[in-house]
Amino acid sequence: MTGLSNPWDVQPIGSGRLLITERDTGRLLLRENRNTRQVQFPSNRVWVSGETGLMSMEVDPGFGTNHRFYTCQGWLKPGGGHDIRVIAWRLNDAGTRARLVETLLSGFPTSTGRHGGCRLLILANGALLVGTGDAAQGRNPRNLRSLGGKTLRMNRMTGRPWPGNRFINSDSRRKQYIHTFGHRNIQGLAQRRDGSLWNAEHGPGIEDEVNKLFNGADYGWHPVPGYNESVPMTDHSLPGRQISARWDSGPTPATSGAAFVRGSQWGAYEGSLAVACLQGSRVIFMKFDSAGRLKWTRAPRALRQFGRLRSVTVAPDNDLLITSDNDTGDAIIRVSPR
Repeated sequence: MTGLSNPWDVQPIGSGRLLITERDTGRLLLRENRNTRQVQFPSNRVWVSGETGLMSMEVDPGFGTNHRFYTCQGWLKPGGGHDIRVIAWRLNDAGTRARLVETLLSGFPTSTGRHGGCRLLILANGALLVGTGDAAQGRNPRNLRSLGGKTLRMNRMTGRPWPGNRFINSDSRRKQYIHTFGHRNIQGLAQRRDGSLWNAEHGPGIEDEVNKLFNGADYGWHPVPGYNESVPMTDHSLPGRQISARWDSGPTPATSGAAFVRGSQWGAYEGSLAVACLQGSRVIFMKFDSAGRLKWTRAPRALRQFGRLRSVTVAPDNDLLITSDNDTGDAIIRVSPR
């Protein structure tokens, strides 16, 4: 489909239908039978600034009966002010209106809208994983009382911190949500068939990263004093242990959404991590061995003709759905192996 404006995410909801978020318009769209309609949704409450707006979306595994889905987005607070938050919604039977069920977690830091994150992923155990940006504020990533520059793990039905989180017994409610910390601006989350968790995040002009995530681990972004982007993405001079990336770039391709490729029809690409790139205008497929060591990368020429690419979603038939992000004339691209 074409004619979109900055589509951030696309998710199947069954019967061939797709839900789509547009970052800057704050619109929620439904695609059905080659027709696209706008879902009634409080777009006027979406805080849009810079890199922040209506961003990631996940669909509940029980959507067929509960019609629940989740967004991570900027939000205008009543009476003034704004933040970034995770919200649960319910789509009506006709697919024409989305009703706010509850805010699961709010208070993600913001500045100008730069480094707003924000990626969602429902895990095999039912937990909701959230990847956040550091809001371009240097102390957020390693501040365990800030939700910025982290992956957070919660119960998707209640919004409570996930019981297995490393800091679940902390006296700080925010710290209880933390799964990993020391991140710059997480744009992609993916879970491999073996259960391991991975992210893709933007570096400061160089050193975009793909990381394997470990509960409670520090990934070493600490750009202080101020917001000093000359420091390494993974700074091993910091106290404690920092986890090195499984892949990092030279000059940034601006890695964004990511998903593991499924299905034997993909041949050698099966099990690889497909990572969309904004500035690089391509998809990089990364193959890791069972221990998480990088074996190879490939960037097929066929996927270099659509400009900036934002999100990658695996469709029910194991095709890939990819959103372009070129401000106008954007598209959802279906990618099939051959």
